[in-house]
Amino acid sequence: MIKSPFLKAKKVWNVGQKIGYARVSTVGQTLDIQVKNLKEFGCRKIYREKVSGADVERPQLQKLIAALNEGDVVVVTRIDRLARSTFNLFSIVKDITNKKAQFHSIAEPWADTSTSAGRLMLAVLGGLADVERDLIKIRTSEGRMRAIQQGKRMGRPPRITENQKYEIVTKRKNGASLKSLAAAYGISESAASRIARYQDTSSPISSRQNIVMIEQ
Repeated sequence: MIKSPFLKAKKVWNVGQKIGYARVSTVGQTLDIQVKNLKEFGCRKIYREKVSGADVERPQLQKLIAALNEGDVVVVTRIDRLARSTFNLFSIVKDITNKKAQFHSIAEPWADTSTSAGRLMLAVLGGLADVERDLIKIRTSEGRMRAIQQGKRMGRPPRITENQKYEIVTKRKNGASLKSLAAAYGISESAASRIARYQDTSSPISSRQNIVMIEQ
């Protein structure tokens, strides 16, 4: 049996004010049609945003959710104006319902948390969101394993090259101070000290075998 916060409600909340949310992805696009449809639907206030749906930092959406009162209804013209993935949709709608408010999409009447059918559909979306999240983790893990098998180094590239490490060791043996080495190579004095502790300076190759990587 599906368990979801959307199915816990045993009664339909009293309807408060309708609050619209309009979004386009780029500055060149217009919000006019969305705003017109939201006003015709009865939205008293409309939050407008020009930002990618994949961007988690959406100030106007966050303001909307923070200002919600019990019984308010968040309205969008289409679901993709609110979220671009099942996981994000479920997360945002959950934030809305946690405020004891409702969600409604004009173009998708089934996406209405004030009805039992709508809550059921959103519960199903919650299950799909979990599957989507797991698939992302699996793909990320598989990509990492392939990169390692191909000999690719994971993480950020080192700040300095192996030859530069060899030079640091050599200059330190010739009396250079840690402060001057750190300034010359753009690293900390402690990093220069770690590299300089290794005394095998016969060649850059041997240096690669003995010098530890600088901590990122």
